[in-house]
Parts: sequence; C-alpha cells; structure tokens
Amino acid sequence: MDGSIGPRHATRARFPGAIVVVVGLVRAGAAAAAGAGSGDVRRWCGAGRLRCCRLRAGQPVLVGRQHRPAAGVVGSRNGRVVVAVGLGCAPPAVGTAFRRPRGWGTAVVPSAWVVAEAARSWPPLGGPWAPLGASQWNQPYTLASASVGGVWLTSFLVMAVNTAIVAGIVGRGLPRLVLLGCAVAGVGLGPLWYLVGPAPAAGPAIRVALVQPGLIADSAARQAASEELTAGLVGQRPDLVVWGESSVGHDLADHPGDLARLADLSARVGADLLVNVDAWAPGGGIYKSSVLLGEHGVAGSDRKTRLVPFGEYVPLRRLVGWITQGTKAAAEDRRRGTGPVVLHAGPLAIGALISYETTFSDLARREALLGAELLAFQSSTSSFQGSWTQPQLASQPAVRAVEVGRPAVHAGLSGDSSAFDARGRRLAWCPSDFAGVTVVSIELGSRDTLYRRLGDWVPVTALVVLAGYAGSAGLRRYRMRDTLRA
Repeated sequence: MDGSIGPRHATRARFPGAIVVVVGLVRAGAAAAAGAGSGDVRRWCGAGRLRCCRLRAGQPVLVGRQHRPAAGVVGSRNGRVVVAVGLGCAPPAVGTAFRRPRGWGTAVVPSAWVVAEAARSWPPLGGPWAPLGASQWNQPYTLASASVGGVWLTSFLVMAVNTAIVAGIVGRGLPRLVLLGCAVAGVGLGPLWYLVGPAPAAGPAIRVALVQPGLIADSAARQAASEELTAGLVGQRPDLVVWGESSVGHDLADHPGDLARLADLSARVGADLLVNVDAWAPGGGIYKSSVLLGEHGVAGSDRKTRLVPFGEYVPLRRLVGWITQGTKAAAEDRRRGTGPVVLHAGPLAIGALISYETTFSDLARREALLGAELLAFQSSTSSFQGSWTQPQLASQPAVRAVEVGRPAVHAGLSGDSSAFDARGRRLAWCPSDFAGVTVVSIELGSRDTLYRRLGDWVPVTALVVLAGYAGSAGLRRYRMRDTLRA
C-alpha cells in the first residue's frame, strides 16, 4: 500500500494549541502577582506553597491529554509526576516575575521552562518524553525552529508566546505593545526560517516498507506474522523493510535456521530487512538490538543504549528492587549497547534507534554526524495499546527529522507507524488498528542544520540566562539590605 494513512487521533492543536499551558499560568500568575511577600522566592524554587504547585501541575496535564498527541505530556505515570513538578514550579515563577517593577523577570520565564525540561530529560528522571516543543510535530512551519536549536528552541518559543500573552492579560511588567511584539516574533520565527532557511538538497528516492503485524503476544507467532507480511512484498522491490521492536524473540546467532530463512526472505523480496531482536546474547545478558539482514546474513547490528527506567532496568535495584514484586517493572536489567552505529544497506546509511531512544534529540544528532542518511525508529508499545501514547511516540520522528535534516521512518510493532521527510512533513501514518505493510517513497535529500552542528546550545544559554538573573536578583537584595541597615 502506497501513500499515507491519516492518524486515528488527528489533533487540532496547532501552535495556538500550545496555549493550553496558559490555563494554569494565568490563574497562578495573577494570584502570585497580587500578593507580595517573602514567599515569592520560595515559590520560585518550588519550596513554598506546595499546595499551589499540585493544583497548577494537574491542570495542564489534564488538559493536555485531551489534545493527543500534540499537547506535550509524558507517557507514563512516573513521567507525569516529573512533568507535573516542572509545570507546578512554572506558574509561581511567572507570578514572581510579574512583580518586578521593570518586568525583566518575565523575559526569564521561557529560559526557566527550558532548563526545567532539560533537567527532567535526564534519562534516570524519565527522559525527554514530549517536551512542549514537540506539540508542533504536525506543523512543519512552526517546527522549523527545531532545525536551529532543537526541540528546546521550539519549547522556548511556545513558552515565550504564552508568557507574553499571560503578561498582557495580567497587565503587569513590560508594556503590552512590547509583549505583543514578542508574541508575534515568537510565532513568526519558525515559519520565517522554513521559508528563508536552507532547503534539503535533492537526493535519490527510495521505497521503505514498514511492517506492522499488530498486537500478538507470542514472540514466535509475532515473527511469523512479520515474515508473512514481508513475503507479500515480493515483486514490489522496496529498498528497505523495517520491522518493529521485539519482532524477533531470540538471538539469531543461536538459531541458524531462522537466520537462513530471513536471509532467503531478504533475497526473495530484493531488500535488506531491519529487524529487532529482544533476547539473551551469546555472551550473556539481555539486549535489544536493531539487526540488518541481507541475502548473505547479518550485515550489521546496533544495540539499544538508552533504557526505559523500570521498564527495562530498575535504577538502584539493590535499594528499590522490591518494586518488581506485583508490578511490571523489569525483573532483570537489560544491558546497554556501546553507542550509536550507522548500518549500511548497500549504499544507504541508516541510523537505527529503538523505541525510547526516539525521544532523545542527541542520539539522532549523533547518527547524523556519523553519516546516517535515513533515521529508522523501531518501537513496541503494546502495553499502551489503543492509547494516546502510541500516536504520540509515532509523532516524535517528525521532530528528530527536522532537528538533523534527515528523513525518518518509524515502525511500530502494533502501531502507530509513521514516516516524515527531512522537513518534518508527514508521508505515511498507520494507526494502531491497522495490521499490514505500508510502502512509502522517501527522498533522501538532507541538509546541514544548525542544531546538527551546534547541538544543545539552547538549554546551555537558558541556564546562563537564568543563573545571571538569579545572581542579579540576589545582588539587588543584598544591596537593599545594606541600604536599610545604613
């Protein structure tokens, strides 16, 4: 089947849709702006008024879940707690900023938001699932800012626009005309870069088949279904066939019969197969690996390096290992790979990443720096079958494609599967109720983005801005105390 299939949960939340954050910020900002006192500093740090943090944290999360997948909430309960803390700290920060006579604190709020997002994106804290900037995945014009500063810059702009609107509504701080100008600039930067920035260089077109067998619990039956669907491609001559995560349940080196059968399947289809193995390795330990197979056998493999906390390993297992009793937490830790590897299917250079790794901007960037022409993501989200998590994960490759200027495909074992060009435009989408194969034509045109060259400069800059503001505020307070004592 050629072409694209529309997502089941099509979202109507465009750039203004990110304004859902305003729901919490306006109320908290107005309340905090009205009340002066030493508690403002504590509220900035999230150490005071915890009740306010809890209430404000819940609002954007609950609203966000109704805007699937474009509102930027995480896909696990633990992750939602982490984001809720970050969201809870943001409104008090806005309120404190509005109290500044000259309103310069207002300008720091977007930087504070980015720093909070970057901090909770540390893998042990849950990872960067759905930062605010990812809400623009289906808007290539506004998402274009990600090619300059990664998803962090898009988050910054979304929050800057929201902050300007809130400041204008509350009526404190900078003049409203200045705030209006900031909002317009924030909305317009992405589209402007999309129009005047470098376009992807022309490249050859390839045909990639995404295999989605559906929800099948038994690993052997799952592999058999993927093989049967792939066999249906004989005569269609795709250039690459991509299976989902955990599509093979045993190490192929220990099962030469399966390896020979898959090699023969590759020869009959006329394309390399990118499968995914979740099994014990011959040297010990359980790994998840992207394995590239050709007619002569294994052509290369890449092991997963970023593991899902509690899902694939338990942090500090000696202390909290008891959590595995009565839960679905990993009974045994998976092992990590040594780093990204570019796989070669003939002349095609592939950067393969697995499931959770889809959310990390730095991994896609490293693959691009190593020469990957196509990003190929493999996932299995059967634990969240039919939920908003599946389309949300399938939307992430659009952001990665824009960040590094490479086309991206995503094969979900039971949904959702997707494909995007180097500018983040959707080429194909298979929802979770689809079982079959979709073949999509992709132009390998790429471009050298600023994010690919400079990396995560936005969080670093935001941290410097925030530290500078905190330092100047502390210095002002110190001088004020000296003046009062004198």
